[in-house]
Amino acid sequence: MTYSTQANALHAQADEARPSPLSLQSREVGQIIPAGRIEDSERLKAGDQRRKPWAHLLAGGLGGMTSATLTSPLDVLKTRLQSDFYQGQIAASRQARGVPPPAQLGYFRGALLHFTETFQILFSIHRIEGWRALFKGLGPNLTGVVPARAINFYTYGNGKRIISNHFNDGQEAAWVHVCAAINAGFVTGTATNPIWLVKTRLQLDKSRAQKAGTASVRKYQNSLDCVRQTVQAEGFKGLYRGLTASYLGITESTLQWFLYEQGKLYLNRREARLKASGHAPTVTDQALAWGGKVGAAGSAKFFAALITYPHEVVRTRMRQAPLKDERLKYTGLVQCFSTIWKEEGMASLYGGLTPHMLRVVPSAAIMFGMYEFVLRLCGTEA
Repeated sequence: MTYSTQANALHAQADEARPSPLSLQSREVGQIIPAGRIEDSERLKAGDQRRKPWAHLLAGGLGGMTSATLTSPLDVLKTRLQSDFYQGQIAASRQARGVPPPAQLGYFRGALLHFTETFQILFSIHRIEGWRALFKGLGPNLTGVVPARAINFYTYGNGKRIISNHFNDGQEAAWVHVCAAINAGFVTGTATNPIWLVKTRLQLDKSRAQKAGTASVRKYQNSLDCVRQTVQAEGFKGLYRGLTASYLGITESTLQWFLYEQGKLYLNRREARLKASGHAPTVTDQALAWGGKVGAAGSAKFFAALITYPHEVVRTRMRQAPLKDERLKYTGLVQCFSTIWKEEGMASLYGGLTPHMLRVVPSAAIMFGMYEFVLRLCGTEA
């Protein structure tokens, strides 16, 4: 072997041992790390910096506060229509006017009667009790909505990221959204059930409408008085009445999150195709870019609420105050379902559906729109 041949062989071995410009050497063990892995690591690190966990807490709380304030009158109306007390008043009014119940009418006549009675009650609240009655329970409602939405959005947003990073190579998928939504539902329901119980009982508390023309007699003076009386009469477990029905409601929130994420995925794909085509966006494209996510949120809530609505009625009934003899009419989830079915029929499980849908659909659109807007202000992404 000549000298030049030996030199060439030594140079070739040195080139093989030397890290390429596209690789780095580990200081700890001397291993060669491909540049692709370094770039992936840096990209994930940058992504984690953009994802600010606290932003979901802030955005969820602000979104919930805005939507709850704007839709409070319809929330009061929905709660009253779900209760058996106001259902009895409606039945007595029908009997006095000689109007048969909706179940005995045709589909369209029954639906028209339901709409008419719904708005009659809404206007009567303002006329008999004053405009402030339309915002009765707003204080405890905000006390419940702000932490509930903050906890829900925080748990979902960060849970989605953690699940996808640890179990799906950082990629989002439908099952990731479902798991994150279920977890968020359990955490939120457990943490805020006492607040919702107080809110429901305050809204159902008979005020001046109970004894027209006489002095108003109220059972609860305020939120703290409601908590005190509940604990004295029913114990601390009384604050968690309706919790099982709240857990049943996880199906609604999970379905809503799933549909919303699918709507966002469609919008993102559509936007990517539009950019790739190089065509100028049309008026329809601009409208979808501006209000697509808001529409996706409202549509997701509409279908989720329509499918799972009976649990709302059961949850409201189970949170009602005890009867005059301190006896509880509804003692459990199954017993509450069967009692309503036997005494009032299937239609009562959809009592208050009209004001509920009128409230929750725009409420969801407002809330998710505010959520996405605040996240953008915070420099992060959903």
